[in-house]
Amino acid sequence: MTLRVRGEILGSNHCHCESCRRASSSPVTSFFTVAMGDASLTGDTLGSYASSPGVQRGFCKGCGTPLSYQSEQRPGEIDYYVMLLDEPGAIAVERHDHWNERVGWIGLADDLPKHEG
Repeated sequence: MTLRVRGEILGSNHCHCESCRRASSSPVTSFFTVAMGDASLTGDTLGSYASSPGVQRGFCKGCGTPLSYQSEQRPGEIDYYVMLLDEPGAIAVERHDHWNERVGWIGLADDLPKHEG
């Protein structure tokens, strides 16, 4: 799978919501956001499913890897998992979202803003 990104990265976050944790089988997921027309995935067959009302999650049909998140609340934008990148350290994550839903046993010690929703 190859992800090509052109244009500006609009934001980045660590998401702690239950929905993202279940979709990725991870205690936290990390995303970066781009405009829909600024990124493309090529390679194996891509699939998507509605994980909740107004939300589409993309995945690789060949291996099942989670790839993307789209919400009707942010039309024209798409989130990709930071770990899809060859150099995930190139993304400076800006904040924690859904902090109130985080799992209690994971310790995170950073100074990033922590948003409840």
